[in-house]
Amino acid sequence: MATHKDVAFATCDGNLPKVRVFQIMKQDGIRLYFATSAQKAVYRELKQNPHVELLAYEGNISVRCTATAEFQVDDDMKRWIYEHNEVLPRLYSSYDQMEYFSLAIKDMDYYDLAPTPPIFKHFDLMTGETGDGFVGGRFMKQ
Repeated sequence: MATHKDVAFATCDGNLPKVRVFQIMKQDGIRLYFATSAQKAVYRELKQNPHVELLAYEGNISVRCTATAEFQVDDDMKRWIYEHNEVLPRLYSSYDQMEYFSLAIKDMDYYDLAPTPPIFKHFDLMTGETGDGFVGGRFMKQ
């Protein structure tokens, strides 16, 4: 995730999934920071249901993460995000016109389809547990 700024970002609007591309503003360990507007649907969706999934993809490798949005972001971090992003100052005249939130990644699934058999690893970042996942009928463990 550290090398990807843009991720597919999935929320729910009621019982309907909503996916859009979102830019990670800053990463600090397993915590990712984002900015949006209170005028946008994604903000309302996160306030109603803070559970999200992210997907980063490059070549044959994808990483899917689950997390819960938290809206308690300190003022220094908000300023840093605004000042270190080339797009935000073009859209908003001040950092305090936006809403900021963070995600602490809870689970991560790593897929690499290049080797045979493909690699699927699951990481529970809250407990530290890891495991292998199902990659196809040809490679089921006996």
